[in-house]
Amino acid sequence: MKFKRILLKLSGEALAGPENFGIDPLTITEICKEIAEVAKTGVEIALVIGGGNIFRGVSASSKGMDRASADYMGMLATVMNALAVQDALEKQGVQTRVMTAITMREVAEPYIRRRAIRHLEKGRIVICAAGTGNPYFTTDTAAALRAMELKAEAILKATKVDGVYDKDPVQYPDATKFSSLSYIEVLQRRLKVMDSTAISMCMDNNLPIVVFNLFEKGNIFKVCSGEIVGTIVQGG
Repeated sequence: MKFKRILLKLSGEALAGPENFGIDPLTITEICKEIAEVAKTGVEIALVIGGGNIFRGVSASSKGMDRASADYMGMLATVMNALAVQDALEKQGVQTRVMTAITMREVAEPYIRRRAIRHLEKGRIVICAAGTGNPYFTTDTAAALRAMELKAEAILKATKVDGVYDKDPVQYPDATKFSSLSYIEVLQRRLKVMDSTAISMCMDNNLPIVVFNLFEKGNIFKVCSGEIVGTIVQGG
């Protein structure tokens, strides 16, 4: 396998399935089968999961809710998603640990970097929930932060499209797909890869980002094994 340790970023919307809201057990099961297949090859996997399928802090704050309160609610939504993914992964025979940036000892371990690394070394999938534990930071930024803390070799950003385009491929059939991009190009073009804070952190630490379609069977395995899938963001 090309990568020994990865951070996989899943959007909350990916867990919602056809309903586009809430948690769809069948969708989660299919995603977790793919993740388990990779884990069983010996690749060490950390997960960061969004909460947009349940609650989106930015959206709520735009409608008048206090931004900090809305963001904390979004963090709690990511914990619900993390527990659902943990259950599905363990049914695939994979050991997991949910670690939260907001302490809630009855349901998960507190996030402690050295403990998380030890879990990875023991072959457990570490599911990082509650973002960074701070309002005003997205789960994209949390993914970049955790990837660097845990010494991941790449961030795998799993989305609903098969890479990064110059404009929305759903609305514009003539949209052009990029096979590779530099961090600066992503920032200058304002491409919707990850938010600018996350991209800047990856650029400062030279951490590659691979953006690919989560729902194409075998894609996680292909990326980890070195196949060219989706769009890679790296370099100056």
